[in-house]
Amino acid sequence: MNPLVADFVYVIGIAGLFYLNRDNSIRTSMALWLPVLYLWVLGSRPLSFWLGMGPADPDQAMLEGSPVDEVFFAILLIVGLCVLIQRGNRVLKLLSASAPILFYFLFCLFSVLWSEFPGVSCKRSIKAFEDLVMILIVLTDRQPVAALKRLFSRTAFILLPLSMLFIKYYPSLGRGYDKWTGRQLFNGVSLDKNMLGVITYVLLLGAVWRVFAFLRPDDDSPHRRRNLFAQGTLLAIGIYLLYVSNSDTSLVSFAVGTVLILATNLQFMRRRVIALHALVLLLVSLVVSAMFLGGGASAAQALGRDPTFSGRTVIWSTLIQMTPNPAVGAGFESFWLNERSREKLADATGGQDLNEAHDGYLEVYLELGWLGVGLIALIIIDGYRQTIAAFRRDPRWGGLLIAYVVSAIVYNLTEAGFRMMDPIWIFLLLAIIASNRAVSSVSLEFSKSRDVAGGVVRKLASNVWVVTREGAKGV
Repeated sequence: MNPLVADFVYVIGIAGLFYLNRDNSIRTSMALWLPVLYLWVLGSRPLSFWLGMGPADPDQAMLEGSPVDEVFFAILLIVGLCVLIQRGNRVLKLLSASAPILFYFLFCLFSVLWSEFPGVSCKRSIKAFEDLVMILIVLTDRQPVAALKRLFSRTAFILLPLSMLFIKYYPSLGRGYDKWTGRQLFNGVSLDKNMLGVITYVLLLGAVWRVFAFLRPDDDSPHRRRNLFAQGTLLAIGIYLLYVSNSDTSLVSFAVGTVLILATNLQFMRRRVIALHALVLLLVSLVVSAMFLGGGASAAQALGRDPTFSGRTVIWSTLIQMTPNPAVGAGFESFWLNERSREKLADATGGQDLNEAHDGYLEVYLELGWLGVGLIALIIIDGYRQTIAAFRRDPRWGGLLIAYVVSAIVYNLTEAGFRMMDPIWIFLLLAIIASNRAVSSVSLEFSKSRDVAGGVVRKLASNVWVVTREGAKGV
């Protein structure tokens, strides 16, 4: 098919998915487009890339970033904060129930004090709060569950079909080659195959959750059939992308999350929560034992990979010895800014120029030491406890939240996902915060009041292009 014809077909198909998925019975705030736009960019490529204004020097980009991207994210953050100010009581209610998350973010900011790059670290630690701002915009909506559904659909209906379009008809953008083996890789709209894998997997869990809900005999949703068709189509596209991306970590994490969503839809699990605990323990134990307790070689070979997990074992053993301070680490987002450390790691790994540890727990250890790892463990333990409580109140809703928490635990075994602006980090925090009882009260309170946040967005939206254009002139 001619690429221009394919463009037309895909645009019509995307529009059709939005049309089939429409639901006029609910009203969400205009502010919901802020996190959608945020995920569109995080799940694809920087705005500067799409505008052809990216920095030419990679080292300079790592330290300072692109002015265009800085302006873009600054606008989203400012508008997002204006929205949250209008929703003050609801925001405070959610934050007060999320103490471990707040402690972690504050520790990240405090770690600037011992960073070798305090300016960059401080800027990034402040920027990391933008993840939290976007999550709160979704969960303080007048209908938070409906807002989350729309976040899934609006994000996935753009990123996943366009990824398939790029892979099939724009190989210069949608494909790449491994510089060591020459093997062809598929990245779609994302920068690399791992990013395509993770954004696909987190969005697909939402599609799986909705498909199972529509298939239930007692589901009385309006326009059930066309919504099911839209979500089913999205699920098929996503499974295809997971397969071609060859991101085994995302594939395994998606499988774990899907099993949990399916299990939490069973009456047996709903009556006996202890069985759910046993299933979670079994799934995590199987993955950990397959990777690290003697089954690593066979598990890797079964997935078509080498027993060292693409050289990760060498990377891990080298990085553990390079930690500048075991107690508090190098400082937030500072370890990989040290050129000496990167050169030493490159020598040990045969010349690989890395910017992550390929293990979320080790990544936190390098940046924030054992204190940071302890705070991450506290977030996970408290998050799991809260999602189980949400499951007891509402099994359908709680099942999705549990799937995100447990699959994030699995994902971070071989990929660094506890990082700012990483999709799995965002959805992990979203699941934990969404498990609070306060989400239900937010929905009730908003139904009694006027949503002024949408008005804030509409007023500021007219100035976005002007500010962006002025920022681009400085590039």
